[in-house]
Amino acid sequence: MDTPPPKTEPTEPTDADIAAFKEQLGRPPRGLRSIAHRCPCGNPDVVETAPRLEDGTPFPTLYYLTCPRAASAIGTLEGSGLMKEMQDRLATDPELAAAYRAAHEDYIARRDAIEVLQGFPSAGGMPDRVKCLHVLVGHSLAAGPGVNPFGDEAIALLPEWWSKGPCVNPCAGEEGCA
Repeated sequence: MDTPPPKTEPTEPTDADIAAFKEQLGRPPRGLRSIAHRCPCGNPDVVETAPRLEDGTPFPTLYYLTCPRAASAIGTLEGSGLMKEMQDRLATDPELAAAYRAAHEDYIARRDAIEVLQGFPSAGGMPDRVKCLHVLVGHSLAAGPGVNPFGDEAIALLPEWWSKGPCVNPCAGEEGCA
């Protein structure tokens, strides 16, 4: 990717954001707290979820990637063996391991600021494994560059998923959807 998408400030979800989420994932949002990052097309691409769902079920994934184009491109990276390569580097590079541990601590601190989920892991395999690039990319997009080294690396390898326009158009033909 030539230019990664810029960091955006979290915002309260609008009706259009909720409609976009529903269209992106094919279901209503659960535990939605905010739009953690917006795609350059304007739609949400990362949402912040509550540490517990409405029914009380713990949900440790604070940042949830919603854009199907970004998710597909990340799936391609996962299928390429990138996570194994990252995992191997994590085991041999103490500076990288320290940066990844700091990303884990950042993730936990952000989640704990909402609600402490004692004994629950962060997400994406942090701090010892590379398990899910979707989570690591979501963390990087929400927190901004320099917080999650593997999320940043994955973003740099992704195509510009927004370049063909919005992945969904949830308000097409709907009155009052803005």
